[in-house]
Amino acid sequence: MSFLRVLTFDLMDYGEALRLQEELHQKRVGVESENTLLLLEHPPVLTLGSSGKMENILLPMKQLEQAGIAVYKIGRGGDITYHGPGQLVGYPIIDLKERGRDISRYIRELEEVIIQVLKEYGLIGERIDGLRGVWVNQEKICAVGVQVRRWVTMHGFAFNVNTELSHFNYIIPCGIRDK
Repeated sequence: MSFLRVLTFDLMDYGEALRLQEELHQKRVGVESENTLLLLEHPPVLTLGSSGKMENILLPMKQLEQAGIAVYKIGRGGDITYHGPGQLVGYPIIDLKERGRDISRYIRELEEVIIQVLKEYGLIGERIDGLRGVWVNQEKICAVGVQVRRWVTMHGFAFNVNTELSHFNYIIPCGIRDK
C-alpha cells in the first residue's frame, strides 16, 4: 500500500480542479507521483456524468448562466450533481492496481469512509441497495461518482456539510426522482 498525499484547497473553480486531477492522474499512471487526495470546495457548478441526461437539468441553460452556475459534461460515472460552497469535495487519485483492481470495492470503501466520519458526529449514515452514495434518514448526504482509466481513479465524492441545498432544486440529483 502506498502513501496518500492530501492536498487541501479553499474554493477552486471546477475547470481548474479538473485540470489538476488530469495532471495528477497522468503522473500517477506514469508512476511519477504517489496516491493523492484533493479536498476542496467549488463555486456553484453542475456536473453531468457519463450516464447523465440533459433533461435532469430543470432550468434553461440561460437561467443557469445568469445565476452564475456553470455546467460541465465529464467522464465520471453517474448522472448529474451540484457542487457548491459548504460541500466538501474529495478527488482521490489512487492506483487501484495496488488495491486488487476492484472498482466496486473501491466505491464501497469511499462510502464507508463517509459513514465512519458521520458516526464520529453522532449521525447514522447508510447505503441504499441499488444506489451509490451515503444517506442519512433516507436523504442523500454524499454523492459518489468515479472514473477509472488505466486503473487510476479520478473524481470521487461530494459531501454535503453546510451546502445551500436549494440549488439541488435546479436538477434531478443523480437522476433519482423519488429521493
